Amino acid sequence: MAKMGCGDKRWIVEDRPDGANVHNWHWAETDCMEWSKNFFTKALAGQTVLDGEGNLFLRIKKVDKLEGEAYVNVRKGKIIPGYELSLVISWEGEAKDSDGNSLGKAEGTIEIPYISDENAGEDPSEVRVTVRDDGPFGKRLKDAFLAKGKPVVVEQVRAFMTAMSKGGPAKDELEVKKVVAKKSGEKQPAAVAALPEVEQKKKEVVKKEKEKKKEGFKTITMMEKFSCRAKDLFEILMDENRWKGFTHSNARISKEVNGEFSIFDGSVTGTNVELQEGKLIVQKWRFGSWPDGVHSMVRLTFDEPESGVTIVNLVHSDVPEEDRYGNATVVENTERGWRDLIFHKIRAVFGFGI
Repeated sequence: MAKMGCGDKRWIVEDRPDGANVHNWHWAETDCMEWSKNFFTKALAGQTVLDGEGNLFLRIKKVDKLEGEAYVNVRKGKIIPGYELSLVISWEGEAKDSDGNSLGKAEGTIEIPYISDENAGEDPSEVRVTVRDDGPFGKRLKDAFLAKGKPVVVEQVRAFMTAMSKGGPAKDELEVKKVVAKKSGEKQPAAVAALPEVEQKKKEVVKKEKEKKKEGFKTITMMEKFSCRAKDLFEILMDENRWKGFTHSNARISKEVNGEFSIFDGSVTGTNVELQEGKLIVQKWRFGSWPDGVHSMVRLTFDEPESGVTIVNLVHSDVPEEDRYGNATVVENTERGWRDLIFHKIRAVFGFGI
């Protein structure tokens, strides 16, 4: 992505008394960072997520940080947005009993480290939800925010992408300077370079092909915390005997890159793509009930912020919304399987709970 303000000055018409950009023919560049901060603040700050459901109360506090760059380029009325942003939002919650007495409170953050125009039309691949106090009520409130608050934030990220595609803060200006339709028989000036328009059309074709390819697929993101060393958790996930122990099902797992694996009595099969002991597992995954030729990608990263504490970030991409039989519960079942049949079972069997 090009850097804001680093474009070729020959293509940019600056705001000056003697400057003219008739019908937005030349490049016009608008910095959108302040507008982006205002967008997310207005959309999310102070928003109630849960108001008593299950005796839980959740609220988004504020936008703590929005870093990166965002801009909109316009030429010949065509909008070309560019942004690479990192977003951090704080939230707070409280659990009460049936009489309305407070049982516990918690605060935390939700972080989306990568929001980019390259992924416009897709949900963020990585969303991290944290809580400051990991006690019983802290964990309960965090899980509730994952279920109810995360979709609210992701929805506003999608709304931001849509707004940027329509011009962001430059939208009103574009409405005023809308390109006048070319009169019949009128020729374009010979000096006008056609290359930018051709390149934009190519970009639109690539984007449409990408959207078409990804239609009907979802990405699952999850963050889990364990009381153990990162290398211990890595070894459990890569050891077939330990898989058999905590899942009570047959497993065959190669520990080599390009090696194959089969877990849950053969219901899931795949191949190791990348392995870094105690740090990273990347695998191709496929469920037997999925349509032929469909594979997903699992990426598990291990972080040990302090001795004896490991945080695992899961990104499971290209999960089909339906199986070969037309059942539309694949994403839901896959997410529940990771949480209940893998992560929670590891805590219970190996005593890694926090």
